[in-house]
Amino acid sequence: MKALLHPTKTYCINGRVWLETDEGRFLGIGRLELLEHIAELGSISKAAQAMGMSYKRAWDLVSSMNAQAAAPLVSTQTGGTKGGGAVVTETGQAAVMAFKGLQSRFQEFMALEIQRLHA
Repeated sequence: MKALLHPTKTYCINGRVWLETDEGRFLGIGRLELLEHIAELGSISKAAQAMGMSYKRAWDLVSSMNAQAAAPLVSTQTGGTKGGGAVVTETGQAAVMAFKGLQSRFQEFMALEIQRLHA
């Protein structure tokens, strides 16, 4: 492979990782960001707004993640005297940590592979 690389160019490997089921995408960078915003802001609506995403899109993503997980990642409470809200559950928090670990290992993999290409 090294023979293919131009000696004056700098090369990198780029990529993204996500988890899927037979029902479609389960977790990826965008969904992770949505979960983090929900945890921080306590609201799917506010999380969607912070990401420049429609509420419907955010709700659909949360619904998809909850349906594909063994237990819900986000728990919602409808409005009332104190208003509604959303929280990332313990399962959701564990999913965030696990995905961050997966993402970190993926970045390490890409760094090793670029070293291999230059060897």
